[in-house]
Formats: sequence, structure tokens, C-alpha cells
Amino acid sequence: MLPAQEAAKIYHTNYVRNARAMGVLWTVFTITFAVITMVVFIQPYWIGDSVHTPQAGYFGLFHYCIGNALTSELTCKGSALDFGSIPSGAFKTAMFFVGISTLLVVACIVCFSLFFFCNAGSVYKICAWLQLASSTCMVIGCMIYPDGWDSDEVKRMCGQRTDKYTLGNCTVRWAYILAIISIMDSLILSFLAFSLGSRQDKLLNVIVSTLDTNAVFL
Repeated sequence: MLPAQEAAKIYHTNYVRNARAMGVLWTVFTITFAVITMVVFIQPYWIGDSVHTPQAGYFGLFHYCIGNALTSELTCKGSALDFGSIPSGAFKTAMFFVGISTLLVVACIVCFSLFFFCNAGSVYKICAWLQLASSTCMVIGCMIYPDGWDSDEVKRMCGQRTDKYTLGNCTVRWAYILAIISIMDSLILSFLAFSLGSRQDKLLNVIVSTLDTNAVFL
């Protein structure tokens, strides 16, 4: 049997090691998630043509390309800086929320610098709330986006059967699917950050208890 003080020291060492390992994994996955949200925001492959569409093309949050029926050349339009070039109000709203989601994740990464100045548990909890808010904004963006499928530009590519939340002859592309996957990623990362924050609080309590024990022995 180990003395109580030595056993507490071993437990404390293992606790710190596991907490740091989880923290490193959370940091790596948070950076990866930030890259994913940026790709989702920028890439125009949310919906696109299929073998049954009248014309080739694809749509993103703000940028889209539609093919010419005679020449098969794609004509591209839309800019995040020019709201008038976006073909649907729903697309504009979805772009706003997905953009906010991306900014919140970037803000979370900026908060990493707070680890050098503040209590780690508090920083983890701040990041957890940012990631949870990012997930909420991404959910809203993904839910609103199909409301714009009844726009004239989308109907021109996908056919007249296209309507709100009905994609007609077009198909969902990888960027939309990646956006939905990123929602789950963000939720998992936020819950992990809350867990890490709680671990840091427990670790602080263990350290205080150890110091009190040492003080008693001295």
C-alpha cells in the first residue's frame, strides 16, 4: 500500500497528463473544424446539377454558376460583398448565419491566447459557448438555405418542379453535406470543452487540497 500523500501525487500526475492529452486533441480538432467551416462558407457546391437537369451548374451560399444550353459554358455570378448579386433572400440569410458561425469558430481559436493569461477552465468554457453558438448559427443557415430553392435562377437550372425545400432535378452537393456534418462536430467539441473546463476546476481543487495537506505535515 502506498502512503496517502504519494498516492495522491500519482493520481494528480495522471490526471494532469490525461487532461493535457484531451486538451491537445480538442485544440487540433477545433482548428480542423475552423477550416471546415471556412470551406463550407466559401465553396459554391451546396446544390448542383444532375443527369436530369436542363442545364449544368451549381449554387453556394452567394456564388453560383449556370451553364448555357447551347454552348455548355458556365456563367458565374454572385459575391459575398454584393448582396444584390445573390439570387434569393433566403440565400442571403443563410450566408449571414454561416458567416457568423465561421467567425465564432475563428474567435474561439483567437481565445487560445487566453490560456497564457487566464484560468484554463474559464477559457475552455468560453470556447465551449462559442462553439455551441457556432453550431446554432450553422443549424439556422442549413435550415434556411432550402427556402431559396424557388428562386428563378435555381428553377432555370433545376427545372420548374423546383420549389422551397423541393430540389427538383438537382442534387445536394458535398459542401451542404459537410455543413451538416460540421454541426455535429461543433456540438461534440463544445461538450468536450465543457468537460475539459470541469476537469480543470477539479484539478485546481486537487492542487489546493495537496497544498493544504503539505502545510499540515509541515
